[in-house]
This record gives sequence, C-alpha cells and structure tokens, in this order.
Amino acid sequence: MRNFMIPAAIALVLGTSGMAFAANTAAPMAKPAAVSAMATAPMSVASTVKAFDLKTHSLTLANGISYTLPATFKDPGIKVGERVTVKYQVNGKAYDATAVTIG
Repeated sequence: MRNFMIPAAIALVLGTSGMAFAANTAAPMAKPAAVSAMATAPMSVASTVKAFDLKTHSLTLANGISYTLPATFKDPGIKVGERVTVKYQVNGKAYDATAVTIG
C-alpha cells in the first residue's frame, strides 16, 4: 500500500500545481503614464524675437530657443525685436509652436 501512496501523492501535487498556473487569467496591469508625456503639456513663453524665417517655419526668441511653426502658420506681422508670446509643446528635443501672438 505504501508503494502506491507515494507515487499517488507526487502525481497529485504535480497535477494541481499546473492548475494553479492555468488559473491565472487576470488582465495585465495598465502601464503608468510616461514622464515624458507629462513634459509635453502645452506651455507658453513671452520674449523678444531674435530671428524669424517663414520659409523654414522657425522662430528664435531672445532666450535662444528655436520654435518650429506649423505648416499652416499665417504671419501676423512678426518682426525681429518685437515682443511675442509663443504657446508651444515639447516634442522630444524639439519645441513645436502651436500659436504666436504679438505683444
């Protein structure tokens, strides 16, 4: 009888451990928000225009940062030395302007 009980106990333990792994059907956890996603929130800066080139869609302010203007940007009459407010988003290392207002 003892010769039968030990193999039966081993089979029972090994058989139920497989069911424990198969029973784990929980959905994967949601990924947390990336830190860089928080850095892309819309921001704004007011400064003086250092350089403006509508052909390359770039606007450089006195702070030294160059902002990329959208392809649909219409020039409201920006001139070098003029004070502007730029609304922008950070996209990796690029600063993408969403709106530019004079004043």
